Amino acid sequence: MFPRYRTISIFLVCALLSAACAHQAVSTDSQPPSVVAGTNDRHVLAGEWEYIDSNGAVVPLTLDEQGNGHYEWKEGRFETHRLIGRTWSGMWFQDGNDREGGFSVEFSPDFSEGEGQWWYSRIGTDKAPILNGGTFHLRSSTSSG
Repeated sequence: MFPRYRTISIFLVCALLSAACAHQAVSTDSQPPSVVAGTNDRHVLAGEWEYIDSNGAVVPLTLDEQGNGHYEWKEGRFETHRLIGRTWSGMWFQDGNDREGGFSVEFSPDFSEGEGQWWYSRIGTDKAPILNGGTFHLRSSTSSG
């Protein structure tokens, strides 16, 4: 009977080792809370930002906890549609010149800045404008502190 118990013991040890090897290790790398918390955790967008266009002009931007906000240029506002990983996208609207469009920003790992692009989806009554959009840099101006 001894060989039988030895076979069972070997089988149990192999099963435990297989389970231990199959277990995925949890990374201890330090990640921003927004990345750890998962997709669409928009609180990282809240605060004061500087929108810097391709010509270097700076426009202050204020966003709420959902990533929606306003800016003074042409009575503008941003509307967040999604934040997945470090990619933020949505729509912008400017009542002051009757224009709107979309945008996308790829943030740095710490969400302190990002590179973006924007485009038109409507200019006045033209819902298929041929004007190109552009690029911009976004930088947090909210003090971390």
